[in-house]
Amino acid sequence: MTRNFPTRSLSLRRSVLSVPAINVRALEKTHALDCDAVIFDLEDSVAPERKAEARKNLKSFFSGTPLVNKERIIRINALDSTFDNADMELVLALEPDAVLLPKVDEPQDVMSISDRLTDADAPESLRIWAMIETPRGILNAAAIAEAGRTPGSRLDCFVVGLNDLRKETGVLPQPGRTYLVPWLMQVVLAVRAYGLDAIDSVFNDFKDADAFDAECAHARAMGFDGKMLIHPAQIEAANLHFGPDEAAIAEAEAIIAAFADPAADGLNVINANGRMIERLHLVQAESLVHKARLIAERQTAK
Repeated sequence: MTRNFPTRSLSLRRSVLSVPAINVRALEKTHALDCDAVIFDLEDSVAPERKAEARKNLKSFFSGTPLVNKERIIRINALDSTFDNADMELVLALEPDAVLLPKVDEPQDVMSISDRLTDADAPESLRIWAMIETPRGILNAAAIAEAGRTPGSRLDCFVVGLNDLRKETGVLPQPGRTYLVPWLMQVVLAVRAYGLDAIDSVFNDFKDADAFDAECAHARAMGFDGKMLIHPAQIEAANLHFGPDEAAIAEAEAIIAAFADPAADGLNVINANGRMIERLHLVQAESLVHKARLIAERQTAK
């Protein structure tokens, strides 16, 4: 029997900027930035003795002028940490678009937080993003993604964390990420099997624009939807690489037009300018054009 899973999100997630919740100035700057999403970080970028201060900062920020045309994600501390309950209370009070769960190792991690959100009557629109950043997380990527399509799960997106993965495996941070590619592709395969999105890991040297540009192109070629960023200087390149270019948009529009021709009624495969095109290409084309439309609407709204 064929198992049908929900289609992937059509949200823009080209550039996902991580901002330390302890940095009030950085929080305020997010209003003017052209990133698609903001991760408000309560975890790695905040020292243990300043966690309460960071939560207070976020509460104040969310009560002010809302972000426009940006997804809002709060990265909490690990569920088994001493900050777990306080972080979750903040998430329930602020109701961001998603909560980012660090170091997801197994399906139960996702289901546990899904159950907590549901039991607290959190709106269905409050989704879960999962950080895949441990050896167990990589090995269990498919099972975690599959759990995201079980009843009650709110899983929407994977974010790869290579800094922790390198630390735990001993893989060196080399250009091209040669020895990490198999694991990255394993994540992409898992999310595509179950209709989720995948965000590539951060690039640590934000001053090396050429290397960052190359890594964005590499991640896009592997099939990632966007990249997690650590500095506003990286936003423009991420938007460029993970957004459709003019040639791709024109090709997609031509495919849509070809299937709209009455002569294509009832056909799953058509000949368009000497190229055989299937209806699966139509679905891809419609998704790409929709993404281009979202980008154009964002530019108009500035």
